[in-house]
Parts: sequence; structure tokens; C-alpha cells
Amino acid sequence: MSETTAAILDDAPKTRPFAAFEWTVAVRYLRARRSSGFVSVIALFSFLGIVLGVATLIVVMSVMNGFHRELMDKILGVNGHAFVQAVETPFTDWADVTAKTNAVPGVKLALPMVEGAAGISTQYGQTGALVRGVREADLQRLPGVAGNVRDGTLTGFDKSEGVAIGARLAETLGVRAGDKISLLIAKGAQTPFGVAPRIKSYPVTAIFQIGMSEFDNLFVYLPLPEAQAFFNKDNEATVVEVFVDDPEAMDAFRLALEKAVSRPTIVTDWRQRNKTFFDTIQVEKNILFIILTLIVVVAAFNIVSGLTMLVKDKTSDIAILRTMGATRGAVMRIFLIIGASIGIAGALAGFALGLLLATNLDAIRLMLNRLLHANLFPAELYFLSRLPAIVDPREVTAVVGMTLALAILASIYPAWKAASLDPIEALRHE
Repeated sequence: MSETTAAILDDAPKTRPFAAFEWTVAVRYLRARRSSGFVSVIALFSFLGIVLGVATLIVVMSVMNGFHRELMDKILGVNGHAFVQAVETPFTDWADVTAKTNAVPGVKLALPMVEGAAGISTQYGQTGALVRGVREADLQRLPGVAGNVRDGTLTGFDKSEGVAIGARLAETLGVRAGDKISLLIAKGAQTPFGVAPRIKSYPVTAIFQIGMSEFDNLFVYLPLPEAQAFFNKDNEATVVEVFVDDPEAMDAFRLALEKAVSRPTIVTDWRQRNKTFFDTIQVEKNILFIILTLIVVVAAFNIVSGLTMLVKDKTSDIAILRTMGATRGAVMRIFLIIGASIGIAGALAGFALGLLLATNLDAIRLMLNRLLHANLFPAELYFLSRLPAIVDPREVTAVVGMTLALAILASIYPAWKAASLDPIEALRHE
């Protein structure tokens, strides 16, 4: 283009940015026509790619958030947030340590416990279990057990000389409340011939369902005095388990706890016991986010290719617009509007679809299980009895914002190429 021609075109009266005619031209170019039908198909695939990418990201991030929250609630609802264990001397002063721990600000519950592994059996089956001796008052307040009793009762637990067991463990053993189970440990009573195994029968007073299959298949609760006698712990406790108001502020809490408890102890918290587990979930979440973002990136590349083909197809139209007085900025904005429109429409549709799926995920799973006659989320593999999903508004905003940014960035180069066309040369080759 000659300098004179360029000067004439650039000196033409300018319209305000994003004027009505720019939107009108952009909308016309987005419509499918015989001459540009293939371009519109590419635009459609770009739109669908963005929809699927955004929806998948929202659903996967929500599921990972749900997994993290559910597992944290289940694990910490049964195992506590901090654990006080005695060193140097037997833990016979557990009552004093428990009282001092309960007096520390921020403590919801501190309970003494006797804990040990045992075999458990009935005439229908046998398996291993983790036996915990607790007081009735503490068991009634234990977050993972209280309110989750499915059969029997915890009332009178201390005097019942019975056990409370998980629902899956009850299924494995084929028992209900009122039936009897047998507990077996290798180190029982001392005899002239050595240590003899100890086996004792207990009635099942309660069956609870925590909702995490691994725990429902593992835990057996005994009254504290009975557990002390069964495990040869004469007035001793194994650990004092502590539940706090703010599990995230464990550093400050541990300092206060160590000051309150004067005797030699080892204090550990949930972060140390479950660090690898929760770190693994976070790494998996980050990797999935990166992998699924590639879907949106591919859709953005489709926008680049589609707009580039559209620019080539509309070369003469662009040249005519330029000769009629449209500025380079106006032409560039037309194609930016096209690319951004695909991105915005795809992001909004993906946002709606993702929220719809995330909020109804477990219902969809149950429906697919019935239709396919399959178990798409086996509790024995995933530890949870349902498919959790928690939508984080910040993550959703980040996903939608990232998608819009990619769509706009993908539109810049084709739009710049369109604005850089020489109208004289373009019309000369028509």
C-alpha cells in the first residue's frame, strides 16, 4: 500500500471502539454460509472444546475438593487432631493429663484410650480389627461415631461389657446388635508354659457407620476398663487423643499443650500422621488441573486456526471495509469480538454444565450404576461410601478467567493479520 493511500485510509473518520457496526459484522461472520461453512464448523468445535474443558475442570476440581474434605472429616473425625503419648514412665496418670489437656484453650475433646490390634471372629467369618478402649461419655462425643449408630445403642456402654463395631465389619462377620463376637490376642495371660493367647466373647451393643469403608471395616470400641484388662494394661492408657476447634493452627496449639502437660510426653498431630496421604491428593489435583487445561488450550488453538481461515476467506470483505473508511483498529476489534465471543459463550456454557454435573454427581453415579448394572465408585477401593463434590468459587472463577484469557490471546494474532491486510493488494487479486 502506498504512503498516500495509507494516509487517506487512516485519516478517514473514526468510529468509537466496539461500535454497533463492528458487532454486526462480527455476528455475520460467525453465521454459517456455504462459502465459509468449514470455518463455522471449526468455530463450533472450538466452542464445544471450551465447553467440555471448562466443565471437566470444574467437575474434577470439585471432586478433588470433595475427596479432600470428606477424607479429612472422616479421618480426623475418628483419629483426632493431636495425640499425647507417655515416655519414660507408664501412662498411669492419664486422668490428670486428660484434665490438663481439656483445660487448654481450643480443645473440644480430650479422651484417654487403650488401643491394640486383635483378631475378631464369629461362626460366619473372621478378620483383623483395631480395638480401642474408651469411656462411654467420650464415645458419645466422638465426632465420627456420635450420631452415626445404625443398630443398637451406646447408652449404658460402660456397664454393658460389650463392643461397638463398624457397619462393614458387622457385614463381614454376619452379626447384628445383640449377637456375640470373639476377640483374640496373642499375648494374653502369663502361665508356667509361657504367654498364652487370650480369647474372650463380647456382645455387640452398637453398630456405627462412619461413611469411610476402611474405618467401618476396622474399628472395634470396648469400655476402657474392659480394654485395660483385655490388653494387660493395669490402669494404663495408650494415648490421649485430642480434638481441637482449628486443626490448621496446630503449631500454636502444640506449644500450649506441651506447657500444660508437665510430664514427659511425645505429642504428634494429624499432619504428621497423614502428611503423605494429603500431599498425594494435592499433587494429583495439581496434575489433573494441568492435564485438563490442555483441553482448553487445544480449543484456543482451534480459535486461532478458525479465525486465520476466516481472515483468508474474508480478504475481499476486509479490503472493502478498509476502503469504506474502517480503520485497522476497527477490523482488529471485529475479529477479536469473534474469538472472544466463542470463548465467552463456551466458558459460560461450560460453567453452567460443570455446576450442573458437580452438584448432582452422586445422583448421576447412582443412575449410571442402575443403567449399566455396574459399580462405578466401589467404596472398598475409594474409602468413601458416596462420590463427594465441593464447588470452590475461587477455583471456578480462576478456570473461567483462564479460559477467557486464552480465547482473547488466541484471537489477537488472526485479528492483527486481518488489520494488517493491504486493501489495494487484496482487491487487485480478486
